[in-house]
Amino acid sequence: MTDETTGDDARLTTFLDDAYRAEERMSSGDLQRRAIAEDLPATLLTRIDALPEGEYLQDEAEEALRTL
Repeated sequence: MTDETTGDDARLTTFLDDAYRAEERMSSGDLQRRAIAEDLPATLLTRIDALPEGEYLQDEAEEALRTL
């Protein structure tokens, strides 16, 4: 695992913790809009953009994003 990958994983976890603070479920579109608003790095934006359409609990979103 590279330093960039480790940093992206930490940034992804922080992003999801913040995004789900007041939400139980979020759509992939909502996650994409939040990611753009938070100016996430291109590597993370690409992963979030590839998330299949639907609604996700935080752990579901995190698992799906880590496997992309």
